[in-house]
Amino acid sequence: MHPLETTSPERWSELLREAGLRVTSGRLAALAHIEAHPHSSVAQIHTALAHDLPSMSTQSVHNITHDLTTHGILQRIDTPDSGSALYETRTADNHHHVQCIVCHRIEDVDCVVGEAPCLTPHDAHGMRVLEASVTFRGICAACDAGPLTSPTHSQRKDQHV
Repeated sequence: MHPLETTSPERWSELLREAGLRVTSGRLAALAHIEAHPHSSVAQIHTALAHDLPSMSTQSVHNITHDLTTHGILQRIDTPDSGSALYETRTADNHHHVQCIVCHRIEDVDCVVGEAPCLTPHDAHGMRVLEASVTFRGICAACDAGPLTSPTHSQRKDQHV
């Protein structure tokens, strides 16, 4: 799904049923939250849902994200500095990500060539490549303009003096 499109609860219900999953209030609430807040961690999802669904545990959110990822409804993103897996509903394309090394914000980057797999390895070892997962790492404008508080940020600035 493209990031500007939104999915109705009825469509999420339909996608869950098509995947052979039960439609539950927890799954629908998690999908709605992740769609509105892409690149969310289990802890962020749990915190957001706890008020409306107080009986939902962190383990329940882990189970939901696992099931939805296994069935292709969510995409799991693992980045070196995020501390935990992040989830998004944008699964139907071969997009990539850019991450700030200071604040760890992650944004989507459309496919660098326009169609999967976007990159071709020098040697695929006899495999047919289906997709490429790329995370560009940099410093966002807000962190670049902010005070020199992180060692990575300070080191980078010192190199240009």
